Amino acid sequence: MTNDSLQPPVGPNLPNPVVHELNHMRKEWWCFLIVGILLVLSGIASIAYPWFTSIGVVVFLGALLIVSGITTVISAFWARHWNAFFLQILIGIVYTVTGFVITDAPLTSLALLTLMLAGFFVIAGAFRIVTALVLQFPQWGWHLFNGLVTAMLGLIIFRSFRNLPEEPSGVLWIIGLLVGMELLLNGWTWVVLALALRKLPETEASSS
Repeated sequence: MTNDSLQPPVGPNLPNPVVHELNHMRKEWWCFLIVGILLVLSGIASIAYPWFTSIGVVVFLGALLIVSGITTVISAFWARHWNAFFLQILIGIVYTVTGFVITDAPLTSLALLTLMLAGFFVIAGAFRIVTALVLQFPQWGWHLFNGLVTAMLGLIIFRSFRNLPEEPSGVLWIIGLLVGMELLLNGWTWVVLALALRKLPETEASSS
C-alpha cells in the first residue's frame, strides 16, 4: 500500500463545490485555529472550576431570558399596529418570568438544565457521528471520536440525574465538568482540522 492511498480524497476525486469549499477553508485555516484554541482554554477553565461554570450557565440563561423578554415587549410596543401584538407581549412576559424564576431558584433550574443538557449531548453526539461517517472530510476520525464521547457524556448525565434526590449537590459540578470536557474536545477537533487544512496543498485544493 502506497502513501498516496492513505491521503484523503481531495482534488479531482471531489466535486467542484467541495473543492472550492476546501480552497476557501484552507485560506482561512487560522480562523479555525483561533476558535479551537479559545474553546480548549474555555474547556480547561470549566474543568478546573466546574461549580462556577454550572452556576454561571444557569445565571447566564436566566439573564438572557430576562433581556430577551424585555426586548420582545419593547419591540412589540414599537410596532404595535399589527396582528401579533398581543402574542409578542405574551411571549415577552413568559420569557421575563421564566428568567426571573431561573435566577431566583438556581439549584432547581440547574437540575432541569442538567436533564436538557443530557438530551442535547446525546443528539449532538449522534449527529456528529453520522456526519463524520457520511462526509468523511479531512481528519473525520477526530470528529467521530468527538461525537462518541459527546453521546457518552449525555448518557452519563442521564444516569447521574437519577441520583439527584440522594446527592443534590452533585448537580452543581457535573454540568460544569461535562461542559468543560465538551468544549475541550470540540476545541481540539477544530485545532486538528485547522492544522490539516494548513497542510493541504494549494494545487489540490484549488483544482477543478
